[in-house]
Formats: sequence, structure tokens, C-alpha cells
Amino acid sequence: MSFRAGAVCAALFAVLAVVPASAHFQEILPSADVLPDGGKVTVDLVFTHPMERGPVMEMAKPKRVGVAAEGKTVDLLPALRETKIDGKTAWTLDHELKAPGAVTFFVEPQPYWEPAEKKWITHYAKVIVDGFASGEGWTAQVGLPVEIEPLARPTGLWTGNLFRGLVRAKGKPVPFAEIEVEWVNDGSVTAPNDAFITQVIRADQNGVFAYAMPRAGWWGFAALVDGPAAKAPDGKPAKTELGGLIWVKATDMGGAPAAAPAASAAPAPAETAPAASAPAKPAE
Repeated sequence: MSFRAGAVCAALFAVLAVVPASAHFQEILPSADVLPDGGKVTVDLVFTHPMERGPVMEMAKPKRVGVAAEGKTVDLLPALRETKIDGKTAWTLDHELKAPGAVTFFVEPQPYWEPAEKKWITHYAKVIVDGFASGEGWTAQVGLPVEIEPLARPTGLWTGNLFRGLVRAKGKPVPFAEIEVEWVNDGSVTAPNDAFITQVIRADQNGVFAYAMPRAGWWGFAALVDGPAAKAPDGKPAKTELGGLIWVKATDMGGAPAAAPAASAAPAPAETAPAASAPAKPAE
């Protein structure tokens, strides 16, 4: 190899070495976060890079898909329908909310081999939907290996609200856990550079984190922990990334500005009592 060719290759390697790896997010997005009248909700499952609007990764049929409410879990694997997005496999399902209260949709996907990072990725993802706008039942946990417990109600949130969560692994808080955050880009935002694509939070010593959502739409919070050692497809040792994801929607305050309160009418003047008549002078 010539000196010039070697220098070019070295420079290219140096550039690639500093390019951050794109964050993977297991989406589980419902058609609405609140159903004020109950009824059908559609849930889409896609493995992708939400802020960059792709690429979409091939998603094998999940190991588990379900909905949890009031301590009970319903298996939704039979309800899954395969679909294609950008030529890659994704999944969708419909479910009927018949009673007031929050339900939690969740998915345990098959491990995904990421050759660029030489590791297996499994993201346990969930989303909470409030049936009949009850505002109740959202604190219940599914019991996933890695899970984010919401400390603020995750439904009916305004843009700019502060969302707080607690990262748990095997049921225990994870001190100083790393949480990646991305917005599901509708095409209206272009990141100035790669640093803006994925926001990163470090939880405190109790595993608690907070983030104010600056734009309307769906936000994904992915708490990442190391999993057990595994083998790559070629049999070599490989790392495992386990993620606990929660999806939260922010909504803009719409409508016309509230009218200014009407000025109070001036109080009516108090009625004045008629002056007493002077007594009549007696006739002489």
C-alpha cells in the first residue's frame, strides 16, 4: 500500500471512529395516549431510529406482546399482524378498551444482532394508554427485566411538561443509569448536527431521571444496562445490551387564547333615604 493510500485509509478510520453510533429504539406507539370514550386503539411496533426517521431494522416476531391492567396480563401475540415499512418487517395490532383505567402495552422482542457495535440488543418497551380519560392505574408495573417506572403520569401531558422516571433492573433501582431520549420526528425538524439526535440523561444515585419535552409528539426514553455475555453469530464473544423503554406523548395547548376577564361593573350608588319633612307649623 502506498504512503498516500495508507494515509487516506487512516484518516477515514479516524473519522469513522468518532462518528457516534445511531441509537436504536424499539417503538410501541398507540394511535392515542388517551381514549376519552374508550374503544379501539391501534398499536404499531417498529425497530428504528426515530429522530432520523430511519433506517428501519428488520424485526422478527416478538417473543412476547401483551397488555397489562389491574394485575392481569393478556397475551396479544395472536393479534399481531405483520406489515412492511421501507421494505422491513414491522408489526401492528388492534385492541379494545372497554373499561376506565390505564392499560400498559408491552413487547419483548427477539434479540437483534448489531454488527456495527458487535452486540445483541433487546429492548423491553412499553406504553401506557388511558381508557376513558380516567387518570388512574398508571403506576402499575409490568415486571420487565429492565423497566422505567413513571413518576409523573405518562398520559395527558402538555408540551414542556417535566417527565420523571425511575430505572429498575430486576425490580431494583439502577443508580446512575444512562437514558437515551429521542423524539419521533415527523419531518419538521432537522438536527443541526449529530449531537442533537439523541439526548442523553444520567439518572441520580436512586435511579431517578427527569426530562422536559420541548416539542409535541411521541418521546422515547431508553434506559440501557449491560446484559449477560453472549456469542456472536460467528461464535465469538459478544456483548449484550438490555433496554427498558417507555413512550410518552406531549400535546400542544391548542385553541384560541383565553379571553381577558370582563371588567367588573361599577357598584350602583347606594340609594339615599329621602330627607325627613319638617313638621307642619300649627295654624294660629
